Amino acid sequence: MFNNLFNSIDLKGLHLKNRIIFPAMGTKMAEEDGNVSQQIIDYQVARVKGGCGLNMSEVCSVHKASAPKGFLAIHSDSLIESHKKFTEAIHNAGGKCGVQLWQGSLASSLDPSAEILVADDFKYGKYTIPKISVEKIKEVVDSFGEAARRSVEAGYDCIGFHCGHNYLPHSFLTAGMNNRDDEYGGSLENRAKFPLECIRAIRKNIPNDMPLIMRVDAHDDYFKNGLTIDDIIKFCLMAKEAGVDALDISRGNMITPGLKYEVPPIDIPNGFNVENAARIKKETGMVTIAVGRINTPKLADEIIADGKADMVVVGRGQLADPEFCNKAKDGKLDEIVYCVGCNQGCYDGFTDPNVPFITCLRNPLLGHESDDFISKPTEKKKVLVAGAGVGGLEVACLLKEKGHDVVVYESSDHTGGQFLTAGKAPRKNEMLLAAQSYEKKAERLGIEIHLNTPVNAELIRKEMPDEVVAAIGAVPIKIPVDGYDNDNVFSSHDVLNGKSVPFGKCVVIGGGLVGVETAEFIKENLDLDVTIVEMNDEVAKDLGAIRKICVMESLSKSNIKAETSARLTRIGDGFIAVDRDGEEEYILADSVVMAIGAKAKAHDEIKNECEKLSIPCHVIGDTKRARRAINSIREAYEVAGEI
Repeated sequence: MFNNLFNSIDLKGLHLKNRIIFPAMGTKMAEEDGNVSQQIIDYQVARVKGGCGLNMSEVCSVHKASAPKGFLAIHSDSLIESHKKFTEAIHNAGGKCGVQLWQGSLASSLDPSAEILVADDFKYGKYTIPKISVEKIKEVVDSFGEAARRSVEAGYDCIGFHCGHNYLPHSFLTAGMNNRDDEYGGSLENRAKFPLECIRAIRKNIPNDMPLIMRVDAHDDYFKNGLTIDDIIKFCLMAKEAGVDALDISRGNMITPGLKYEVPPIDIPNGFNVENAARIKKETGMVTIAVGRINTPKLADEIIADGKADMVVVGRGQLADPEFCNKAKDGKLDEIVYCVGCNQGCYDGFTDPNVPFITCLRNPLLGHESDDFISKPTEKKKVLVAGAGVGGLEVACLLKEKGHDVVVYESSDHTGGQFLTAGKAPRKNEMLLAAQSYEKKAERLGIEIHLNTPVNAELIRKEMPDEVVAAIGAVPIKIPVDGYDNDNVFSSHDVLNGKSVPFGKCVVIGGGLVGVETAEFIKENLDLDVTIVEMNDEVAKDLGAIRKICVMESLSKSNIKAETSARLTRIGDGFIAVDRDGEEEYILADSVVMAIGAKAKAHDEIKNECEKLSIPCHVIGDTKRARRAINSIREAYEVAGEI
């Protein structure tokens, strides 16, 4: 199946079995000194065994003084040995691997002890970072060459050169960041001098038949005087002459809202960058790799079939399911666990200092590939799962796969819970499909699901299970203010699920994730005048950085107003009253939608009956404490591992 995608390809002396690349993505799994950890090896090998054609290491520092701790590095000979273990493991598993050589420029600031190198003077908070000297430029160029030499010695099959995302080579290339008045600034040819010198240094230190792949932005986003696609095409032709064999066409940068294209969330269309790759391929005649939310086999195959690219990157698609490639090739499309672009575990997890390494909403086993997390039980048990949200269905499926007998009871008339409701918001259809996929998986496994049947003491006594999992979810929080029970007041969940229809001038109370998405839904589907009222000093405060960029841009484009630092005090006839800095203010409101959060559903009856009957009761997800789906699914895995 998908013969175009799974057709082999030769890059110089490298033969690849298919057209799928697992790209360089930060994991926080590297050793602090830059060595490859066993955790990274296990993580990568799982994707090799899953059928991927080419695995790239995550970005790998080439210059010691500017190498941030906790990132892979290959700036010293002492690091070669761990890279050898990495390449040997990949090869022993039947794969091919490349190393992505990198100088991070401003990204090095993630480590306060690392030197920050910038193409031109750059204002950074209160300080100005001075531009890199010509002498230091030569030092970094030599570092790229030496890193390439070490990469060959370590056994890599190809080399990647990162010339995008505002890292140092890209920062030199773009006039948006480079206003130097020496030989490295001014014209495109001058600005291209540093990255071209790096390319030549790499090429000089690797075999003639070893492919050199360059990652480059298709054009600059949100940059004044930034690179156009015409500039990039001219540069790629220069790079081709300098020794680059293939182009990895990315997009985005880390210092503007263009970050949304670097790690594109669910808000960005699938394959949004493919046409750029197609044009660059056509006008350069080079082997070209398409990147950007390519997370279904059908889309990936069509890109190859239509000649828009020679290969495709499937990154987060393989985070969500390490068996993505094998399942696609075998036509097991319903079994693929698809990435939904939530960014919660991969990007938000990477930037959160409290998270040890990246994870995935749909795959909590990410980073735990060597753990015997879901071992077969020594004793087959009957397990009753209360609640058919994604947490309940996930734990039910995991327990069934372990060999237990599982039955699920759900109080409402549908499965999916709040995950299904969230999927009704604008731009989130993939989340809706994911919610539905949990039910389909449960059906494939033969799990009984009883709808419109709440779990109570009588039901537990009737079923007499060996263990119970309480996953009954949460309910909206109520604010005890005058007018809360008026006929013109609705819950955000009822609005998103189509059970209630706001009208006239509409005010949404609550500017968190649910509130802003509900406001967007109302504007898009009912075209009402919508105002968000939030008691904190900003809206969308609980969104990750990249999703927040997208949502805030959408609110602005849709003319949805936001009143912040405003606490609801009462709901009147045609208005609401808010307290702002001790003063009462009034906002016109024909209808009011409450989106102020949720609290765990009461599960005392379930818990007490289990205690009475000496049945172990496990509580997961929102039933423990209202949070996000990523928590529910992770706890489902933890509980499944215990039973």
